[in-house]
Amino acid sequence: MTRKTRHVLGLSGGKDSAALAIHIDKNYSDIPVEYFFTDTGYELQETYDFLDKLKTRLKKPIHYIKPINNFDYYMKKYNNFLPSATARWCTIEMKLKPFETWIKDSLKEGTEIITYVGIRFDERGRIGYKPTNPLIKAKFPFIDDMIDREGVISILEDSGLGLPDYYKWRSRSGCSFCFFQRKIEWVGLKENHPEKFAYAKKLEKNAKDNESPFTWMQRESLEELENPDRIKKIKENHQKQLEKLKAKKNQKHQNNPFLKDENIKIDENLDQDDVSSSCLICHK
Repeated sequence: MTRKTRHVLGLSGGKDSAALAIHIDKNYSDIPVEYFFTDTGYELQETYDFLDKLKTRLKKPIHYIKPINNFDYYMKKYNNFLPSATARWCTIEMKLKPFETWIKDSLKEGTEIITYVGIRFDERGRIGYKPTNPLIKAKFPFIDDMIDREGVISILEDSGLGLPDYYKWRSRSGCSFCFFQRKIEWVGLKENHPEKFAYAKKLEKNAKDNESPFTWMQRESLEELENPDRIKKIKENHQKQLEKLKAKKNQKHQNNPFLKDENIKIDENLDQDDVSSSCLICHK
């Protein structure tokens, strides 16, 4: 008896998973892929807008999967401690568990689940979702097809989709208050979505009031960060980092006039981060 198979691709609202969806749709159209987005309810509006554009491009539905409860509920469940890189309860409760619920009936029936992951060829040492069920298998088309960051950008540009609008000031998809954000991205959140920044501040204060020693960032609270002098300093440091990366890139491409003096994009800057500084479940 032939085992049933479901092919699924999780969209984060970021560039890599979107490019992967287009890549598979264009080059592996015989695969009946189901696209899904695990919607925590705390994403940026730009993310939802980008997914709508992608859905139009694919001409296929995107399944929106939601967690059972909201973030405030899980904060109480975890003793009012904010999630962190070492305690990613937000990913478990609001991303992984909803996905596992979505495929639960299929697994009970013995259906094999093939999940397509947007890890690029240039980051092939990274580790994503590790399924514990032997019926769930991960495939990495970008690695198999040797597609790197530049290839991803080309896929998005050639398709007419482009990058999400939040890439103007932010490098990551995921919740608006994601603890993996750099300081410059928190500044961007305050300037572009002040109401979401205020909500993140409220969560941080609630954690502190309940004797949690942690803030969203190490050694700095959002209240401290939003001081105008501090914001000015963060922007200055960020600009220095961009100039340093631009000089490094120009040195690498000194014999190619088409690549010299090209501006560094914020996502390119933060793609230089150590691999441990992001969450592949939320940000791909």
